[in-house]
Amino acid sequence: MGKGVKTAVIGSVFAVMVGGAGYGAYNIMSALNGDTGGPGASGGSVKTGPPSSGEVKDTSGKFFAAWEKGRAAEAATYTNNDAAAQPLLTAYGQDAHITGVRITPGASQGATVPFTVKATVSYDGKSKPLTYRSELTVVRGQTTGRALVDWQPSVVHPQLKKGDTLVTGESANPEIEAVDRDGAVLTKDKYPSLGPILDELRAKYGDDAGGSPGIELAIRHDAEDSVDTTLVTLAKGRPGKLPTTLSASAQAAAEQAVRKYPESSVVAVKPSTGEVLAVANHRDDGFNAAFLGRLAPGSTMKILSAATLIDNGITSMNGPAPCPNEAVWQSQTFHNLKNMAPNEKATLADSFARSCNTAFVKYADEVKVDSLTKEAENRFGLGQDDWKTGIPSFDGSVPASGGPDTAANMIGQGQVQMSPLNMASVTATAMTGRFRQPVIVSPKLDDREIATAQGLSAGTVAQLRAMMNRTATSGTAAGVMAGLSGSIGAKTGSAEVDGQSKSNSWFTGYRNDVAAAAMTQDGGHGIDAAGPIVAAVLRSGG
Repeated sequence: MGKGVKTAVIGSVFAVMVGGAGYGAYNIMSALNGDTGGPGASGGSVKTGPPSSGEVKDTSGKFFAAWEKGRAAEAATYTNNDAAAQPLLTAYGQDAHITGVRITPGASQGATVPFTVKATVSYDGKSKPLTYRSELTVVRGQTTGRALVDWQPSVVHPQLKKGDTLVTGESANPEIEAVDRDGAVLTKDKYPSLGPILDELRAKYGDDAGGSPGIELAIRHDAEDSVDTTLVTLAKGRPGKLPTTLSASAQAAAEQAVRKYPESSVVAVKPSTGEVLAVANHRDDGFNAAFLGRLAPGSTMKILSAATLIDNGITSMNGPAPCPNEAVWQSQTFHNLKNMAPNEKATLADSFARSCNTAFVKYADEVKVDSLTKEAENRFGLGQDDWKTGIPSFDGSVPASGGPDTAANMIGQGQVQMSPLNMASVTATAMTGRFRQPVIVSPKLDDREIATAQGLSAGTVAQLRAMMNRTATSGTAAGVMAGLSGSIGAKTGSAEVDGQSKSNSWFTGYRNDVAAAAMTQDGGHGIDAAGPIVAAVLRSGG
C-alpha cells in the first residue's frame, strides 16, 4: 500500500529504543516513561542482575496474555518502553484489523523467548489467517528492577523496524502486471531481483496502469516515498498492465549471472534507444545498487578519460601515452597493476588496452581541474541530477576535484562515483556518439522530460570503439570476451576501497546493440567477477 491507503492510521511519532538494549543485555535505561511504575512496581529495594527463568516466564506470559486480549496499554506496561510500544500494539488491533490472536511460546533460551503468533486479518468482509514467528528478550529495568520485555518493533512482527506500523485496507497503488518489450509477464517469482524494482514501478505507475486496488495487510515504513511491504493480500485487485523496456531473455541471463557472485549488480541497455534491457542485483539487503550504487568505477572510467584527452586535443588513439612504472602527481605516487612492463613509447590505444594507470595520470598536468567534469556532463549526460529513468536512479558524479584527485579521477578513483547503470550508459554513448538517457519505462507513459547532452563527434567515437575493440580482442578483457561474435568492445576495471581485502570488480562492454556494465563489491579484478557477468548478458543477445 502507498501513503494514501484508505484506512485510519496512527498519527503518533514512534520513539523506539534500538541498539543498546540488544539480546543478552540486562541493565538498560528505559526510554521515555517505560521503566517507571506499572504492575509490579515497588518502592523497596531494586533488584539487579539478569532476570531469573521464573521472571522471564512470568513477564513474557503477562505480556502475551495482554496482547492476545487486545489490551495494548496493559501489554505496553510490561515493556521497558511503553511510550513506543503502546501505539504499535494499538495499531496491531485497530489499524491492522488483526483479531483472534493466539501466541504460543517456545522453549526459552536464557532470557530470550521465541514464539508463534496465529491470528486473523479481517477487513470489509474479507478475512485471511496470519501466522508468523518472532521472539522477545526479557531484561532488568535499571530504575525499577522489574523484569521487562526489551521493546523492539520486531517483537510485534519480525519485519517491523523503527518508525514502522501496520495497516490493513484498500491499497492506494493498484497492482501492476509488468511486461517486457515483447509482452512477456515479469514476476518476482521468476525474476527475484526485480522484486524491489517492480514495487517501485507499482508505487509510481499503479494508478495510471488501469488496475483496481486490492485489500492488504502491510507494513507502512516511516521513510518518505518508501514503498509499503505487503504481508497478506485479503483480496486481489485487478492489475493494470505496465509495459517496460526490459527483455525477458536478457533479464534471465542477468539474474543467473549475478547469482554466482555475492554483492553483484548488472545493467544492460540498448545503445540505439537508451532502453534498459536488464537490471539485476545479488544482495541480501534488497538495495538496487545497479541503479543507485555510488562507488568508484576504477579503470572503466578510462573510457570517459580517453574521450576527454581526445576532445581536448591533448592526444589521440595513435598519439603518445607513455606508460612508466609509476607516476607522481602533487606528491601522490600512482602505480600500475603488478607485472605490467613499462612502455615509454606507448600510444593511447596501447595504454588503454593494457589499462595503464600511469599513462592517464601523466596527462593530469595537461587537463584542467574541470575538464573531466565538463566531458562527463556535456557529452555523456552525467552528474546533473536530471535522469528520469522511471524509477529512482543515480546520475553519476564527476566533481572538479583539485589536488591529487585530479589525477585519481582520471583512473576512476578519487571522488568519482558511478553505478553500473551509469557505466552502461557511458559505453552506449561511446558506441553511438549520442547520449540517450536510460529508461526502464517509456517517457510517453507519463510525459516526463528526460535528460539530454551534446554527445561525441564521429572522430572520437571511431577512436573509442577501436580502443574498446582492441581491449576486448587482445587486451585485458580478451579472455572474458572470447567467443562473442559481432561488433564487440570492452573495458576492465578494479577500484581499491579502504578496509577491503580485495578491490571492487568492474567491467563494461558492448556487443552489437547491447551495452552492459557490472560491479561486484570485494570481487577483485575486472575479469574475476564483473567480467563474466557482463559477458553472460552480452551472450544472451538482449
